[in-house]
Amino acid sequence: MALVLVAHPSAPVRTVAPPVEARTGEASAARRRGRSVTVVGHIVLAVVAVASIFPIYWMFATAFRQPADAAAQTLVPWPLSVDSYVTVWQQIPILAMIGNTFLMAFSVAVCQLIIAILAAYGFAMWQFPGKNILFLLFIGSWLVPFQVTMIPNYVLISQLGLLGTIGGVIVPNLCSAFAVMLMRQHMQSFPRELIDAAHMDGRSHWGILIRVVLPNMRPALAALGIMLFIEAWNNYLWPSLIFQHQSDALIQVGIRSFLGAEGDNWGAIMAAAGLACLPIFLIYLFLQRYIVDAFVRSGLR
Repeated sequence: MALVLVAHPSAPVRTVAPPVEARTGEASAARRRGRSVTVVGHIVLAVVAVASIFPIYWMFATAFRQPADAAAQTLVPWPLSVDSYVTVWQQIPILAMIGNTFLMAFSVAVCQLIIAILAAYGFAMWQFPGKNILFLLFIGSWLVPFQVTMIPNYVLISQLGLLGTIGGVIVPNLCSAFAVMLMRQHMQSFPRELIDAAHMDGRSHWGILIRVVLPNMRPALAALGIMLFIEAWNNYLWPSLIFQHQSDALIQVGIRSFLGAEGDNWGAIMAAAGLACLPIFLIYLFLQRYIVDAFVRSGLR
């Protein structure tokens, strides 16, 4: 007689765990894969970093070569020479140019930042018909090439009598669509509970903006201000149009004076460009944490 065993329906089903050796092997393999990915990632970042830094190194290497060897292809400049820096110091008022450029870039950055704060607050905090369409049109102006608006802006600046002045460089750059978009991104992530609480306390929109929103957005404001300053500092085409017959106003135009029909002094060009980069290097060196923090916060909700 056959004996049939039937499992009781209520009996628990036991699962057999894999051996400890198998789990340990899988964990070791996962760690090895993780280390491999990390090593590859660091190698890629190192290559990108070298590719980004090499043009800057080559600029200073060319500046420290002897003027006759400015076009040399050796990686290490030898013998070292400061003749190019002496030429720059003697031929153009480099300190005055850097000061004028700093004034221009600072004015442009401050104006763009103020307008961006006001516009972004309206787009982020207010509700009105056509807000999204208006914002898309506003951001769409960012996609318009500079060459399209260059001639109308030049005619307007000429009629205003601002040709050859720093004001002629500042006026067409008072607003930045990029700044408005970035500030709106940060203001949309601002807690609405704080805004509602401020309204219940009887604060106006100006009071909320100045006393509630802006104090909590200092990293974003600092990062955006730095980026706007760097963008204005590096602008070349528009200042070169405004200062067509002058070469002693802004550093971007002053560097152009070393380009001539009789020959280009590449050593002096690289020396002047290196001196023009030093203020930006110092600003970014001391304030880079604000830029990183602002971009990290922009992705949080």
